[in-house]
Amino acid sequence: MSSKTTPAITVIIPMYNAEKYIGECLQSLLNQTLKNFEVIVVDDCSTDNSLAVAEKTGEGL
Repeated sequence: MSSKTTPAITVIIPMYNAEKYIGECLQSLLNQTLKNFEVIVVDDCSTDNSLAVAEKTGEGL
């Protein structure tokens, strides 16, 4: 793989019932000046709307 397609870093976010916080967390990552990164959000069967918030925030990627 070339360095243009390989992310410089990977951020892994474990998530469980984080509806109140996950949007702000992901938006903070998107606002960074470094653009060569990937984000992996791992949902541990949340019972709130965490997954929907994460998906909505991630649409801008």
